[in-house]
Amino acid sequence: MTLRWVPGWNGLTEPEAVSYVAAVEAADGQELEFGVAKAINDFVLGCKNDGIWDAIKASCILAGARTLDGALVPLVGTAPTNYNFVSGDYNRETGLNGDGSTKYLDSNRNNNADPQNNSHLAVYLKTVGSVSKSYAGCGTADAGVNQLTVDNNTSVTIKCRTTTPHDPLVTLQAGLYGASRNNGSTYIARYNNLSVNVSEASESPFDGSILLFARGGPGSPAQITDARLSFYSIGESLDLA
Repeated sequence: MTLRWVPGWNGLTEPEAVSYVAAVEAADGQELEFGVAKAINDFVLGCKNDGIWDAIKASCILAGARTLDGALVPLVGTAPTNYNFVSGDYNRETGLNGDGSTKYLDSNRNNNADPQNNSHLAVYLKTVGSVSKSYAGCGTADAGVNQLTVDNNTSVTIKCRTTTPHDPLVTLQAGLYGASRNNGSTYIARYNNLSVNVSEASESPFDGSILLFARGGPGSPAQITDARLSFYSIGESLDLA
């Protein structure tokens, strides 16, 4: 007998979670355990309760699924394009591991798809990389970029619709890193469990796809990381806390 998840049964209450679990199971060729499916449902419900679900426009849970194909099923938005990741790079408990050289994802969401003063970019860092590279972003030294970049492998440099970086000079550790802007003069930088208000005027958004495990212009990845990431989110402004 094959069991299927349906809304209202076994704790799965959110239609988006039910659809996502079904798509992941189809990609995996096998059903997820109840605990994994329930955790996904609770995450979606939690985002809704926090009032941030609708702001997420492109996202993957890079963990939980049984296979790499399942992990690249989008929770929201368009599926990312995989450049050179293979099944051995994926661990369903810890996420997807870069190689610092050739492996990255293209989110297929343009940096200018969200309004100049209404955007966010976030990743969950599971394992700090050994090289000073980028966790996510677009452009290089261009104006109006969103970037989460590692400097000297000791702290993360954050930009949100700016050329000028914010460097909090904190020791890197596992946690959520991101930036969110809802006005033209300031944005919130988030690293691990801390949030900082950064006074930096916004600039016209850079025209290029946001990459994961790297940054760069269209078709030109730069600063590819060997860190392990287990989640990313792109979209409109939201409360990263």
